[in-house]
Amino acid sequence: MTKTTKYRNAAIGVTTAAILFAGVGVAHADSVTGTTTGGAQAPAAAGRSGWEGITREQVSIDFGKGWVTKAELTYPSNAKGRLPVVVLLHGSGHNDMNQTLPGGNGSTFVPLAQAASREGYATLRFNKRGVSDIGPVESTDPAQLQPKNPYEQIQKDAAAVVRFAARSPRVDPSKIFLLGHSEGTNVAANLAAEPTKFGIPKPAGVVEMGVVGLPIKQLLTFQIYGRLLAQLHDEFDVDGDGQLTAAEAADGLIGQPAQVADQFRPVLLDGRKVAAATDSNHDGRIAIDAEAGVVLREITHIDLYPNLPDLDAYTISYAKDIARFPTVSQALPKFSGPTLLLNGENDIQTPARAALVADAAVAAAGNKDHTIVIYPGMAHTMNITPKFTPEFAGPDQQVITEIRGWLKSHR
Repeated sequence: MTKTTKYRNAAIGVTTAAILFAGVGVAHADSVTGTTTGGAQAPAAAGRSGWEGITREQVSIDFGKGWVTKAELTYPSNAKGRLPVVVLLHGSGHNDMNQTLPGGNGSTFVPLAQAASREGYATLRFNKRGVSDIGPVESTDPAQLQPKNPYEQIQKDAAAVVRFAARSPRVDPSKIFLLGHSEGTNVAANLAAEPTKFGIPKPAGVVEMGVVGLPIKQLLTFQIYGRLLAQLHDEFDVDGDGQLTAAEAADGLIGQPAQVADQFRPVLLDGRKVAAATDSNHDGRIAIDAEAGVVLREITHIDLYPNLPDLDAYTISYAKDIARFPTVSQALPKFSGPTLLLNGENDIQTPARAALVADAAVAAAGNKDHTIVIYPGMAHTMNITPKFTPEFAGPDQQVITEIRGWLKSHR
């Protein structure tokens, strides 16, 4: 199969997400056990939830260091023999097995698990360390919520889940597929690059959504600082000359959410005139990069990275730890199996450019079975939403269809 780059039209939806990224850690196969805890739920009990015809088996996976996590193994109820399985790997943060989204806006992983089951796959979803139930409901134990070397621990926990899947009598251990979102794209890439190191079978394929194809410092710098300049260029500077008059600044604030307008207004305007403190050359216009950029650098404290005063100590620890490990662009080329990379064109957490860089690296390594799809109008949680003020929601139907078709072709 040859590489195909696709640009799709998309239906109306919504989306967003947080910091989500990469790493490598050594896992020990003898440190993890798994048990069935709740038996199987009959598919009929699911009603019209999308689980019709799918058996949901509640299991537990021992991550070690005092944490046994809840997980769910699903498979077509009429399936015979061992099945290929998709292991779903979350974005950053304390996510439950569904990657439940804030505000009652659905989840990332439930529709993907259901779609995979329709193609004859088992799936395995799990709560991250420190998450005790769907919600997500978090533990009160700081040792579980904030472990030392947090990203390395995430890698080890993910490898434990893959080993559990490989031991399941429902699963064909030679057909384990990894599907990661954001941080999970790097987890998947690193596991696939060095399966022996992690004590797991070589994955049969890797699916990535919101691809961490650039170093964490670049991505976080863009999220915190660069996106502000990008928004000024895209939404304020209509004539594209790189400078804003007072009229352009005022027009750009129209229709912005209050929080966004309140952030930009003092940087750009003093009443009806441009802000004198920002207009350093006093020409009555504000150069977006040379003048507004200087002020925004100071406001965001980006030059103090990673020790930003607006980040809590754990997030700073995470940023330092993840920086020790390869990105998708560095790790995934070491994997010779099929890959599918998906990214939203409006993604300001993991920009589409990062996915393109990663796919180019996979191609340069000689992988003949790689596909990348960039979706216009989609942001980080893979649905249609405004670029600079994204909203959370589950993946758009065309993303689900893309993944389902890819799984069908690789079963």
